[in-house]
Amino acid sequence: MQFKFYKYQGTGNDFVILDNRTEIYSGITPQQVKQLCDRRFGIGGDGLMLLNLADGHDFEMTYYNADGNESSMCGNGGRCLVQFAFDRGMKKKQYSFIAIDGPHEASFQENGWVRLKMKDVDVINNEGNVSILDTGSPHYVKIVEDVKLLDVFSEGKKIRYNDVYKEKGINVNFVEKQKDKLAVRTYERGVEEETFSCGTGVTACAIAVSPAINGHHRIDISTPGGDLAVEFKKQDHLFTNIWLCGPATFVFVGHVDFL
Repeated sequence: MQFKFYKYQGTGNDFVILDNRTEIYSGITPQQVKQLCDRRFGIGGDGLMLLNLADGHDFEMTYYNADGNESSMCGNGGRCLVQFAFDRGMKKKQYSFIAIDGPHEASFQENGWVRLKMKDVDVINNEGNVSILDTGSPHYVKIVEDVKLLDVFSEGKKIRYNDVYKEKGINVNFVEKQKDKLAVRTYERGVEEETFSCGTGVTACAIAVSPAINGHHRIDISTPGGDLAVEFKKQDHLFTNIWLCGPATFVFVGHVDFL
């Protein structure tokens, strides 16, 4: 079978995308996903997405981790899929799509960034400098002094595979508070590596270290792959109107054959 694929990236978080509106790729297997995402023997990517049709929405997003398994929500992936839909002729100012964690809205900003609405957050478990929360995917957020010096792979892997999280897994984020922004690095489950950026991860970090005062906030965030921003409304322990904002860029298109 021949696959026509598209490669997109959002702040270095890169994805293989298949246009599945005719359902030609609906039978894709975990092994095929894993092979396509392999950086040595395939195309290479942190994950793979299908653009599907969906009643009542502009499209449906199906997301697979690089290990081949269907996964929870991917924020940067969602932004890239919106850009992909636009590039494939679905040209709109406002988008509505459905993902594994429910409905999402999206739009384009004047600077070309994609603005994606994330799920509300009302539960955060705090233990010292660590917060556990779900922003469409489960996240462990730890505040550190100097994120650049951290061995994210080793430290993240220890947490992801400890007795508490090894069965279901968790994404592990290390965040440094800087003068006017946050610096974030993330170890992602399913990729089992540090990625250049994680959309649901930076969203979790922005909420976990949010200002104490209620109201509307915007947090600028730097990752190894580039800059993002998270906007939200805080009312005590409830976070609503959460928007993940950042670039989503086409890389290349090609064909690959599977025997």
